[in-house]
Amino acid sequence: MKSRSKLKPLFALLIFALGLALLNNLNKQQLLESDAAQAQLALAVKGESVVGADVLIAEAFRNGRSNVQLGGEGRVARILPDDNNGNRHQRFLLELESGHSLLIAHNIDLAPRVENLREGEQLEFYGEYEWNQKGGVIHWTHHDPKGVHTGGWLKYQGRVYK
Repeated sequence: MKSRSKLKPLFALLIFALGLALLNNLNKQQLLESDAAQAQLALAVKGESVVGADVLIAEAFRNGRSNVQLGGEGRVARILPDDNNGNRHQRFLLELESGHSLLIAHNIDLAPRVENLREGEQLEFYGEYEWNQKGGVIHWTHHDPKGVHTGGWLKYQGRVYK
């Protein structure tokens, strides 16, 4: 009888360890799925060009996502006046192939102004997407002088602005 009573705590410990291992595997699976979803939103970037992003931007907009690194390409729909409050930003509206509109806010205190920007021209971008009701804003389209934030860029008429 004594040997059976000694086995009960050992058996309970074994069950507990198996339960922890199972829970750990479930948590790993959830992390992998979360990483996969994040990777889908984190747009494939090759050098200074982007691989199709309309779907990712539409998904970020639909889900109210912000602080997501995204990129894509669109047509300059409207050039807006510079925002001179605080850091200066060159601003323009970009229309994607899907019809989705984005505000591009390019910090011209940290990066060069996009030269000779014209409505109707194509432009590629990579930066941080921030949700708003009008379609969203892309900012951080430049390097981070502190090296903390992922750097972005704009590409217009073959020239990269970062």
